Amino acid sequence: MRSQSSFPYTFEPLGDHDRTAFSCGIPELDNYLVHQASQDAKRKVAAPFVMVDSNRRVVGYYTLSAYGIRLAKLRPELAKKFPKYPLLPATLLGRLAVSKASQGQKLGQVLLMDALHRACENTKEVASIGVVAEAIDENARKFYLHHQFIPLAEHARKLFISMRTIDSALR
Repeated sequence: MRSQSSFPYTFEPLGDHDRTAFSCGIPELDNYLVHQASQDAKRKVAAPFVMVDSNRRVVGYYTLSAYGIRLAKLRPELAKKFPKYPLLPATLLGRLAVSKASQGQKLGQVLLMDALHRACENTKEVASIGVVAEAIDENARKFYLHHQFIPLAEHARKLFISMRTIDSALR
């Protein structure tokens, strides 16, 4: 990751950040951050992380959760690389959004890389074969496909990237 002096943003677990002004242009993602993310964090349903600027304004966010993926949902060429357990541990990247004011600066990619790095680091303590992302729309789906995710069988908007691929990309 970039040094603090050249990269004006920091990543933090969601706390007492002012989220009321956040708008990415997708009401579902805006409403989640403003109204539900804190509750999900308190209930340990999701771990929301925010990217803040030097004024502590939220410019983007993502959520991570534990997830179980059925071996049968993986494409056969990928499934053969894993044990034949019916349910495998994974990490869910449930939401990812960049504020309208900050779009066009490749901050979505920066958020994604932070999420993947965090997920990969967590495998040292909690097993996960990869990250599953839920694309909210076709633009999000294309974004994930561009970053080496592959669609899950029978689910065009659920995409997967293996920890092996993440680990290689982060080196």
